Amino acid sequence: QVRLVESGGGSVQAGDSLRLSCAASGRVLSDYAMGWFRLPPGKLRGREFVAGILWNGGSTSYTDSVKGRFFISRDSANNTVDLQMNSLKPEDTGVYYCAVDSEWRRATVGVEFFNPYGAWGRGTQVTVSS
Repeated sequence: QVRLVESGGGSVQAGDSLRLSCAASGRVLSDYAMGWFRLPPGKLRGREFVAGILWNGGSTSYTDSVKGRFFISRDSANNTVDLQMNSLKPEDTGVYYCAVDSEWRRATVGVEFFNPYGAWGRGTQVTVSS
């Protein structure tokens, strides 16, 4: 069973930066892609893929709306994955969740190439005001 604990969210102004962190445990995570999803305000389901990083860190993928502003990184030795968010916009507001992919050593990561494994964590709230 994978346990995911997200942190680093907060309330900021448009243009500010935040760095989210996720501590994962319960699996050999170095063999799996990891990613970040978000749930927009007012939604109870339908998390959106934000960013993903391949199991070996060799490739990353981002949803179009965050390209050039968000950057995902991982530390496989410590089972952590971070999301650096720059130039934040009000539309980035939501609850952010990290996830572990279900496929062992997937060759490609992206919105169509990531299947979250296990239960979601509690997430971390990001609120961006204009």
